[in-house]
Amino acid sequence: MPNLVCIVQTAQPSQMNITDKRKIMIFDDDEDILSICSYVFEEQGWEVYTYTDCNDVTEKVSEIQPNVILMDNWIPDAGGIVATQRLKRAEHLKDIPVVYFSANSDIQILANNAGAEAYLAKPFDLHQLEQVIHKVTSTE
Repeated sequence: MPNLVCIVQTAQPSQMNITDKRKIMIFDDDEDILSICSYVFEEQGWEVYTYTDCNDVTEKVSEIQPNVILMDNWIPDAGGIVATQRLKRAEHLKDIPVVYFSANSDIQILANNAGAEAYLAKPFDLHQLEQVIHKVTSTE
C-alpha cells in the first residue's frame, strides 16, 4: 500500500447540473491512488478519467478536454515531466491546469520544470488534494 494518508471528510456534492459535470484526468501508475482519488472526485460530482501511463497523452487529453489534470512524476513511459511539457506545448491544451504530484523531495522543482500550475507532495491527505484542485480550477 502506498504512503497515502486517507482522511475522508464529508464534502457537499456539487450543485452543478449533470450536463455541466466537471472532468478530471488522473495519470498515475499506482492503482490505489487512482481508486481513492476516483472515489473522492466522483462523490463530488466530477467525471473522472484514469490512466496508468502517459502514452498518447495529447490525444487522450484532446478527446476528454478536462477541467484539470493530475500528473504523477513517475508515470510510464515518458514520465510526468515530458507528458506535461507536451500538453503545455499544444496550443489547444496549454491552458488546462496540471497538478503535478510525486513523492520526490524536489517536487516543486520538478513541477516548475514540467510547466505545471501546482504541485502536491506524496503522501498527501484528501483535504490537501481538494484544496489544490479548487485553487487551480477556481479561476475558470
